[in-house]
Amino acid sequence: MSPSLTKMGALALVLAGSVSLGGCATKGFVREQVATVNQRVDALDAKLQQTDATAQQALGEARSASGLAQQNGQRLDQLGARVDGVEQRMAEAQRKRPRN
Repeated sequence: MSPSLTKMGALALVLAGSVSLGGCATKGFVREQVATVNQRVDALDAKLQQTDATAQQALGEARSASGLAQQNGQRLDQLGARVDGVEQRMAEAQRKRPRN
C-alpha cells in the first residue's frame, strides 16, 4: 500500500469516528425521549392521585371509627355506673333482709 492510501484510510477512519461519536441530538430525538418520560410521569401522577384518594377515604373512615369508639366508651362508662348502682342496692337489700 502506498503511504497516501494509508493516510487517507486513517483520515477516513478518524472522520467516520468523529461523525458517529460526536454530534448533537436532534429536536425530534429529544422530543421523543421527553415524550416517553412525560408518559411515565403522567402514569405515576395518576397512581399518586389514586393513592391519595384511597388514603383520604381511609382517614375519613378512621376518624369516623374513632368517634364511634369514643361514643361507645362513654356509653360503657354510663352502663358501668348503672351496674354499680344496682349492685349497691342489691348489697343493701341483702344486709337489711333478716337471716333465717
